[in-house]
Amino acid sequence: MGVVKSVSLKDFLTQPVCAVYGPEHIKANIPHREPFLLVDEIRMLEKGKKYIGVYRARPDEYYFKGHFPGHPVMPGVLVIESMSQAFGGAVMQDVANGKNATLPLFLSISEAKFRGMVCPGDLLEMPIEILRLGRISKIYSEAYVNGKKCAQATLNFMLGDSPHE
Repeated sequence: MGVVKSVSLKDFLTQPVCAVYGPEHIKANIPHREPFLLVDEIRMLEKGKKYIGVYRARPDEYYFKGHFPGHPVMPGVLVIESMSQAFGGAVMQDVANGKNATLPLFLSISEAKFRGMVCPGDLLEMPIEILRLGRISKIYSEAYVNGKKCAQATLNFMLGDSPHE
C-alpha cells in the first residue's frame, strides 16, 4: 500500500528558500537533456528533505503539438516525469556518493491523481518531500499551476547502472 498524504505540500510554496539550483546543477545530477529535460530550476527548502521543482511549459514544447491539437495540454505522465527529474536534479549526486550507479530509475508510482491541466505558458511548481533517501528512494510530490493543485503522486526510485557501461 502506498503512502497516503493527508496534508497538502502547498505550504512549501511560501517557505524560505535556502538555495536555488539552475540548469548546470540539474544537468550535473541527471542524464536528461532537451527536449526531454522537464525541470528548469530547483529551490532547496531543507537539504535532503524538502524541495520545489520549477518547470516553465513553453508553448513550443514538442508534446503540445499532438496533445491535443487545438487544446494543448501537458500529458500527465510528463508532469510525473517532471516531479521525478526535480527530485533527481536536486539530490542525485549526494545519493550516488561517487559510485558508478547513477541512473535514477522508477520502481513504482502510486497514489497518482490528476486534478488539473498544465497548458502552454504555465509555470509548474512541484513541492517535493523526501520520505526515504538512498540507493532506493521514495518521495511524495504535488504539482501546482497558479496555486491550484494539478497532480500528486508517491514515487519510488532505485539507483541503477548505466546500460552501456
